[in-house]
Amino acid sequence: MPVFEAHVPAGRFSVEKKRALADALNQSLVQGLGIPAGDRFIVITEHGEGELYLDPSFMEVERTGDAMIISVLFGAHRPLSDKQKVVSAINRLVVDALGVSPDDIFVALVPVPNENFSFGRGELQLANAAPQW
Repeated sequence: MPVFEAHVPAGRFSVEKKRALADALNQSLVQGLGIPAGDRFIVITEHGEGELYLDPSFMEVERTGDAMIISVLFGAHRPLSDKQKVVSAINRLVVDALGVSPDDIFVALVPVPNENFSFGRGELQLANAAPQW
């Protein structure tokens, strides 16, 4: 049920590379948390000049022109260990898929209670269910 929003610099990545990014994000859940591969909800947005700002050295990293922001709407029930697994998997898999620096991947996990997700039909499918994954 996590939902990814990847904000990338315009013109840096081909359609094939954006597909590879989406695949890497999906696999971060499969490999990091054992979530089914079909739980795939990903938005990739390109931002032109003057629309994406990442400090090039904040927190002692060295970001390049490939730097991106990845937000993840994530089940609020997840413990810190799950968050660490996912962030680590995102970084490793995106680096492998795109050939970018590990410093170019800024991740923000946004906790959301499970009952706030609707998978369609105007229903809150997880409202009365215990977390499955």
